[in-house]
Amino acid sequence: MSLSGSSYGGNASGKTNFFKAINFAKHFIIKGSLPDYQINIEPFLLDEVSRTKPVVFIFEILVEDDIYEFLFSLTTKEVLEEKLIKVTSTSEKLLYHRHHNDPNPQFHSSIRSKRLEFAFEGTRENQLFLTNSVSQKLAVFAPVYNWFAQTLVLVAPDTRFESFEHFVTEGSHLYETMNAILPNLDTGICHLGGEEISMDSLPLPETLKQKLKKDAREGLSIKLNNDDEKIVITRQNGELNVKKLYTYHQNTEGTNTRFEMRQESDGSKRIIDLLPAFLDLAETGVPKVYIIDEIDRSLHSLLTRQLLEVFLSSCTETNRKQLLFTTHDLLLMNQSIFRRDEIWITERKPDGSSEMISFSEYEVTAP
Repeated sequence: MSLSGSSYGGNASGKTNFFKAINFAKHFIIKGSLPDYQINIEPFLLDEVSRTKPVVFIFEILVEDDIYEFLFSLTTKEVLEEKLIKVTSTSEKLLYHRHHNDPNPQFHSSIRSKRLEFAFEGTRENQLFLTNSVSQKLAVFAPVYNWFAQTLVLVAPDTRFESFEHFVTEGSHLYETMNAILPNLDTGICHLGGEEISMDSLPLPETLKQKLKKDAREGLSIKLNNDDEKIVITRQNGELNVKKLYTYHQNTEGTNTRFEMRQESDGSKRIIDLLPAFLDLAETGVPKVYIIDEIDRSLHSLLTRQLLEVFLSSCTETNRKQLLFTTHDLLLMNQSIFRRDEIWITERKPDGSSEMISFSEYEVTAP
C-alpha cells in the first residue's frame, strides 16, 4: 500500500524540527556514537524543566509483513531505556527491554542466546543495543536496523542526489523514465543527457585532478555534484571516462540546444534533484519511506503538484511506499489530492513548543 502525508505550517512552527528529529534518530541508530562522547541531542530550551528531561523517540514501522514498535529515551550522556516490540494481530511480543537501572538483559525466550547476552553486556551507555547487536553481526534485529538504514530516506532542502549518474547513461531505465517525464513538467527541458568531456577541462586544481585519476577504479563511479555542474568519472577497461550532465531545450528551428546546468533556473535544478526520489517511489518491489523537508522550495505550486501526481499515479494496493513532506504551500492543501487524515498542521504554542494536529480534527463549516 502506498501512502502520502503532508505537514503544513507557518515559518518557525516546527516543521523542520520534526524533520531534524527523525534525521537525528536515523543517524543515531545507524552510526551510533563514539566512546566517551556526548549524545548530540537538543532539548527544548524555553522551559527549565524540559531542559533536563530525556528525549524520547517511538517508531512504529512495517518490515515486510511484521509491525515493530521501537522506543528509546536518552540524555546527552546515556541511553536510559530501549525497547523493541513485535506487534501481531492478537498480541505484542517484547523482544528485548533495556533500562539503565537494570544491568540484566530482558529478552524474549524465543530469541535469548549467549551471543545476545554478550552483546548486551558490551553495549556502551551512550549507544543503542540495536546498533551494537548489528555491529556484532547478530542477525536477529538486522531487519529493523535495515529499515532505518535502507528504507527510510530523508531529503533536506539542499540534498543533492547521487543517482544522477544514471541520467548520463543512455539505455538505463532511469534515463528513459526521467526523459519521459521531464517534458510534462513545464520546465522547458526536453531531456537530460551526458556528454564526454576531458579531465583537463574540469575547473579543478591540478592536484585534485590527479587524485581523481588515481581514485577512479574499474567499475566504480566518482560523482562531482553541485548546483552548477554534475559530473561522473568512471574507469572502464582501464580508460578514464568523464561525462557531464547537460539539459536540452527545443529551439525555434525544432532542434535541441544544449544548456549548462548553471543556466537552468533554481526550480529546474530542484526538479532534477527531486525526480530520482519520485522515480524511486514509483518503482515497485522495494519498500521505501521518503521524508522531504520543504518540498516546495524553489518550485511553483503546479510543478510541486505534478511531482506529487507522479507518485500518486503509481500507488497500488500492493506497493509498500510512503511519502511524507513539509510545505508552506497552502495550494497543496487540497482534498482532491490528499485525504483529510493525510494532512497535518504544525502549530507553535504560546510557550514556544510545537504540536502537530491532524486536519481531520478541524471542524468544517459551510460558508
